[in-house]
Order: sequence, then structure tokens, then C-alpha cells
Amino acid sequence: MFKLMSIKLGIAPIAWSNDDMPELGGDTPIEQCLEEASLAGFTGIELGGKFPRNPGKIKFLLQKYKLSLPGGWYGSLLHERSIKDEWSTMQGHIQLLQHVNASVFVFADVSGSIQKDINSPLSKRPQLENHEWPEYCKKISDISSRLNDVGLPMSYHEHMGTFIQTEKDVDRFINETNDNTYLLYDTGHLLFAQADYQAILKKYISRINHVHCKDIRKNVLENSLAKDLSFRESFLGGTFTVPGDGCIDYLPLLSTLHENNYNDWLVIEAEQDPKKANPFEYAKIGFKYLTGIMNEVGYKI
Repeated sequence: MFKLMSIKLGIAPIAWSNDDMPELGGDTPIEQCLEEASLAGFTGIELGGKFPRNPGKIKFLLQKYKLSLPGGWYGSLLHERSIKDEWSTMQGHIQLLQHVNASVFVFADVSGSIQKDINSPLSKRPQLENHEWPEYCKKISDISSRLNDVGLPMSYHEHMGTFIQTEKDVDRFINETNDNTYLLYDTGHLLFAQADYQAILKKYISRINHVHCKDIRKNVLENSLAKDLSFRESFLGGTFTVPGDGCIDYLPLLSTLHENNYNDWLVIEAEQDPKKANPFEYAKIGFKYLTGIMNEVGYKI
């Protein structure tokens, strides 16, 4: 008989309002997002662009809708900046996350990223030269240790259109950074990058401290890859969706997490056009599917 273990289930606000494309849900008030996330059953929500930047106001809104905030995206330029300059730039985000008792610091390097450029195919994404890797990973390790010291462990987001995208990138990144550097495990981005996401989970489970549950519509992904579309064209075309509406089987993934005593956050994230995919309805689809799997493997919220 399996052991019953608690886990936290949250959602990202990007389905309601897209930070990179304000025309997608830009008129949706943050209160609607929070209310519908709570009504759908979630206990947490990640930070998004629609949130006020005043920590006190954020805390008030979270308490009103009975939600926690596990973390929030930070777009770094560490490849281009010094450690000193990056750390200085991070302070406002750090203080905000500390004030709302966040669990992790979601870190991505967007130096040269093409994720927002609708005219840049994913084949043109930036890549680190072989000689750049040691110094870059050394900088990451330094920032990771600093974040660990202030109680906000780094959760590095491998992401389409950036330096760390493929399975090969993830392997080298994990192997050349220190043990304070953790990975944000994102099923959708890894599948999009044609990585063996199940193998990555098993291999690096001890270095994973945050999970994004993003699903993929297989036929849309295949079209995107065949035509070498941009990241933005791909998600506007409907590549991403919530768990239970795509091709990813979460049973073996959640089984692996449970077997390895993972009890941190699972966060549903699926950037879609809210006019085509009603955020509240899709939130409920994802919640129902994932909680069913969670019950099956021995998790409870």
C-alpha cells in the first residue's frame, strides 16, 4: 500500500493575462484571476504582471482569496551582466517574494532570448559557446548560493528560446552548477524541446524543487516543429494546454515524484489565448485531471 503524502497544487496567472502579450487578457482584473483560481480548487498562484508590486497589497489579495504564492518569474540577464550587477537588480524581486513567504525564486536567463519575437524561429535561439559554459555556470552557482542564504532557493527555468532549452543543455547545466542550484521541471517546455522528460525527472529529482505542469497538443507541436515556427507563433497556435487536455501522461511523472518524497509545489501553467480557451474552464479541467492522478499515486492536497 502506498504512503499518503501532502503536496501543494497551484496555477500560474498566465492563462488569464499574458505578461508578454498584454492583448491576451490584458483587460482581465487580477481579482478575477485570483477568485477563479481559488474557486477551481487551487491553493496557490504564481506571481504575474497583473499583480500590484506593493508587497502589502499582494498579501492582502492572497489572504482574501485564500491563496499562497510559491514564487514568480524573474528574467535575468546574467550572461551579459556581472554577478554584482545582477544581484543588485534582483533585490526588489527578492524582497517582494520574502514578504509574501514564497518558496522559490524562479530564475531564467533571457539574454538574447527569442521567446517574445514572433519573427524569430526557434532554430535561431541563443546558445552558449563551449568555452562560455564554465564561467556561466560559475556565475549561476554564485547567485544560487546567495539566494539559498536569503531563504529563496533558485529554481532555474529551462525555457524554449533561451540558453537552457534542450536535454543536452539541462545535463550540462546540472553537472556544472553547484548543489544549491535547483531546476524548475517544466513538462511542456521539455517536450517541446524534444527532451526525454521522464528520464530527466528520474535523473535529476534531487535537484528539482518546483514543477510546472504544462501539457502539449501533439498535432500543434508537430506542425510548429515541422515549420520551425517562433515560440510566440507556436503558443498562439495552441501548442500548450492544461494537463488532461494534451498528450502527456502525468501518472508516471507523479509516481516518480511521490516515490522520491517530493512534497513541494505542482503548478499548472498553460499560456493560451483566453478568448479561445476560457481560463476558468481550463483551470477546472487541469485541477480535476491532476487531482485524480494525485489520489491514484498517494498524494493529497
